[in-house]
Amino acid sequence: MSYPSNTTNKEWEIIEPFVKQGNMGRPRDLDIRDVVDGIFYIIRGGCQWRMLPKDFPKWKTVHDYFLRWRDNGTWDKIHDSLRESCRKKAGRVITPSAAIIDSQSVKTVQKGGIKVMMLAKRRKVVNAI
Repeated sequence: MSYPSNTTNKEWEIIEPFVKQGNMGRPRDLDIRDVVDGIFYIIRGGCQWRMLPKDFPKWKTVHDYFLRWRDNGTWDKIHDSLRESCRKKAGRVITPSAAIIDSQSVKTVQKGGIKVMMLAKRRKVVNAI
C-alpha cells in the first residue's frame, strides 16, 4: 500500500547503499525498503511503534532495525551524506565551518552538584558560630 511517508525511487537510490545487506550472514527474507518506509511512517506520523499498519513488516522488526541503525551510525551517515549533497548543490563547502548553538536547547552541567552545596551550607554554619 502507498503512504505519503513512503520513499520515492529517487530517495531510495540515496538511502539504499547505506542499508543494503553485506556479503556476510543469512540473506534477508524481507524487503528492506518496506522497513525504511515503516520507520518513516512512524517518524512522520508520530504514532507508537505498535500502531504500525499491517502493510509493513512486524512493528518489532521495524523497531529493531531502527535501533540497530541508530546505534551503528547508519542514520548519521545518511544525514551526513544528504547534508554534503545539499551543500554541494548550493555551491558551498561540503562541511560547515561554523555552528550556532542556542543556550536554551543545550543542557548545561550543574556546577558542583549536591556535595558542593552541602559543603557550602556547612561552611555557613561554621562561620556563623
